[in-house]
Amino acid sequence: MSFPISSGLLDAVVLSVLEQEDAYGYRITNLVRSRLDISESTLYPVLRRLEKNDFLTVYDRAIDGRNRRYYAITPAGRKQLADYRRDWHVYRTGIESLLFPGGKP
Repeated sequence: MSFPISSGLLDAVVLSVLEQEDAYGYRITNLVRSRLDISESTLYPVLRRLEKNDFLTVYDRAIDGRNRRYYAITPAGRKQLADYRRDWHVYRTGIESLLFPGGKP
């Protein structure tokens, strides 16, 4: 892809995935990687940052005798996601008006 993915956009994507359901890191990674070209190691720092900012909570669940770490969006995370969506709409509209001055192709 020619365009870099910003940390804010990654935050928004992860919060959006977790808005649907709680998930563990590998599942989140696979969901995001199905749409964006990013490395596996990219999302774990995003998850830690979102947790540090109180946008996610973390809990462990035993699966087949092993603990699996799950992530869940918090009310503050839902508010932040709404802000990201609003900002994305403004950003996307502005960029599209420059790239496609006569309207969408």
